[in-house]
Amino acid sequence: MLLQRTLTALLLAPLAILVILLPPTWLFALIAGVAFLGAQWEWTCLSGLKAPAARVALLALAVLLFALLWWARGLAVWSLMLAVGVAWWVLACVWLRHFAFGAAPTAENRNLKLLAGAFVTIPAWVALLCVHDDAKPHGHWWTLLALVVVWAADIGAYFSGRFLGKRKLAPQISPGKTWAGVYGAFAAGALVMGVGGWLLDVRGAQLAGLMLLAVVTVAASIVGDLIESLMKRHAKVKDSGTLFPGHGGLLDRLDSVFAALPVFALGKLLLGL
Repeated sequence: MLLQRTLTALLLAPLAILVILLPPTWLFALIAGVAFLGAQWEWTCLSGLKAPAARVALLALAVLLFALLWWARGLAVWSLMLAVGVAWWVLACVWLRHFAFGAAPTAENRNLKLLAGAFVTIPAWVALLCVHDDAKPHGHWWTLLALVVVWAADIGAYFSGRFLGKRKLAPQISPGKTWAGVYGAFAAGALVMGVGGWLLDVRGAQLAGLMLLAVVTVAASIVGDLIESLMKRHAKVKDSGTLFPGHGGLLDRLDSVFAALPVFALGKLLLGL
């Protein structure tokens, strides 16, 4: 499985980097929107919504929201969406503490999970474009840095958890995650952010703030990962999909990113970067 995951990642990483760095923001918004909608499609299935027509209707509504938000870019609503995204992931921590909430396959729980899916994907899409379309220099590179921090944290968590992990982080939700993995993720994320920030001409107190932001961003990414694990446990499935060999579906690859992006984008804004 590790070999399969590694080969898939080596194939996908160059494509992801090119998609981030080369297109103008309007084209990047379309590409990211398609990926996010694919993840939202998987989320609707995990939520318990089985009717294809209803799932398509929800996706059409999401497309409309994306279009309206793109039209409103540059307005205060985008900053509001970042705050909403961060607030949602703080609330998600409460859900993780009460992990049995929403587990019963009722219509009420399904609708709550569908609503949660909107808070997962839509603020993340706005955050991604806020960073990519930044009028300051290197917007595309900042976008890549945000994602590389999450990827590095994932790698750091895997290896530190594998070799040092004993104390479980959330055994009822994701038995494979350990506190050692969390510390490894923090260290890897902060290191990558420090190097990336230096290369992007960030110095002094701002660089220190950026490395602190990396830790908060990685913490959010872990919450995103756990929330998707909780959704899969409720749905009694191993993966959200089968699109990527060894990696599952789109949601399996983007769960951490969805949580990290609003935190990173808002933190970057507050740091004046």
